[in-house]
Amino acid sequence: MRNLFAALAGAIFGLGLLLSGMTDTLKVQGWLDLFGAWDPTLAFVMAGAILPMAIAWQMTRVRGGSVLGTAFPTKPDVRLDPNLIFGSILFGAGWALAGLCPGPAMATATFSGAGGLLFLLAMVAGMVAAPALKTRIARLGAAA
Repeated sequence: MRNLFAALAGAIFGLGLLLSGMTDTLKVQGWLDLFGAWDPTLAFVMAGAILPMAIAWQMTRVRGGSVLGTAFPTKPDVRLDPNLIFGSILFGAGWALAGLCPGPAMATATFSGAGGLLFLLAMVAGMVAAPALKTRIARLGAAA
């Protein structure tokens, strides 16, 4: 049942990306082009995501568990550490260069041809390589 709800949530998310135009890389890059042809529509998409999530976090205080009977995930840590800052910079740079983040990348890989598939494969390779790279960098820092 949990996988069914996960698939349903993913389908709703993907449909929302398509309807909002967030699978269009030019629209996303337009949001980031503050001094050119700025496109503010992504702000409405973000608000449409943040508002329901804020309400959902408030509801977790009242409810003991999820509809499926599992515990709610813990709230993310709010402290700024080097991992968060560096990860945010990399995410933002990749998003600005390609106009895609993980959700839209998965959606566009199905209809954007070889370029979208290549981006998705590169993104997955980076996600797989990141933990090992982080460990290696930590070892080099400790050895110095």
